[in-house]
Amino acid sequence: MAEIVGRTPAACRQLASSARRRIGAAQAPATPTSRQARIVRGFKQAWEAKDIEALIDLLAPDATVTGDGGGLVSTSLRPVEGAERIVRSLVQFEGTLGNLTILECTVNGQPGLIAQQDGVTVSVYAFEVAGDRIKHIWAVRNPDKLRPWTASVAARMN
Repeated sequence: MAEIVGRTPAACRQLASSARRRIGAAQAPATPTSRQARIVRGFKQAWEAKDIEALIDLLAPDATVTGDGGGLVSTSLRPVEGAERIVRSLVQFEGTLGNLTILECTVNGQPGLIAQQDGVTVSVYAFEVAGDRIKHIWAVRNPDKLRPWTASVAARMN
């Protein structure tokens, strides 16, 4: 490697060490669960209020949403990228379904949301939060995967 870059082996080791430190420092620390819950709750409240600006503010500018419809229900076939496009797709989604009830829940051990229509779970949302913004949303809409969520929510409500 030293020959290729025209440096001494010691200089190459120093460059590699420095690069590893910079990469480590650049990675955001994990967001505490309590902060994640506040951010997801804020997202839920903004969605229910149809507060477009608040929704956009809660999403990282380069946020993405990945949907899983399992070929059984409509969902975007490709990830939706960008805060504004994500919000537009949420508004469109709610418009096609009508009255949704959004519930806070734990999804994969992290704060998440469930969307229900007439007591039936139509979507489950898992979130990746980085700092104070949502970086990624996984939206599961596949009815085969949602049946257990409808039953578990009904059991918690009784």
